Amino acid sequence: MKNTEWLAIAKRIQSVAQAGLFYSQSPYDQDRYQELSDLSVQILSKLTDEPIEKIGSLFTQERDGYQTPKVDVRAVVFNENNEILMVKERVDDRWSLPGGWADVGYTPSEVAVKEVKEETGIDVKTVRLLAVMDKKNHPHPEEAWYVYKLFILCEKTGGEISQNTMETSDIQYFPADKLPPLSEPRNLESQILMMFDYKNNPDKEVYLD
Repeated sequence: MKNTEWLAIAKRIQSVAQAGLFYSQSPYDQDRYQELSDLSVQILSKLTDEPIEKIGSLFTQERDGYQTPKVDVRAVVFNENNEILMVKERVDDRWSLPGGWADVGYTPSEVAVKEVKEETGIDVKTVRLLAVMDKKNHPHPEEAWYVYKLFILCEKTGGEISQNTMETSDIQYFPADKLPPLSEPRNLESQILMMFDYKNNPDKEVYLD
């Protein structure tokens, strides 16, 4: 069985365990569900090389019922030369579209606007949703969390590029034929090229899954 299949099984075990911990009234069942949760965290750690403490703390924060996917919001910003805005991530020295995890209390559009401002200094407004991708259906590196990715087209309204950010070390625009080394946990070449396709075909329907 492939690692991706084991990863899917481990995530499903964690989801079942989390629901059991929330809804079960029996102390015996609670112990069993906790054991299942701990085992799934160990499996996820082995498969993804993420520390047990990091995975465990994330799931502990979400013990409020059924486990749900995390949401990653990416802003798609083009300049007048048909180049796409990208930031260089300090964590791996590779490039991604501005964005990050969705925050509680913010709409997807607000997350996109906030992330672009924080990571680049540029002010944008959202135009439309381009794609909703289930990360498991795209060849990203394996990770512990189940993730949906939202790609939102944005338009620059003001501000200037600022290199002084905590998470990024560089900010540039790139053409489709000269993309930099990509931070593949965050975005893939196929996804970036899809965004260029939307730029060139504005009536194209939203991509789903």
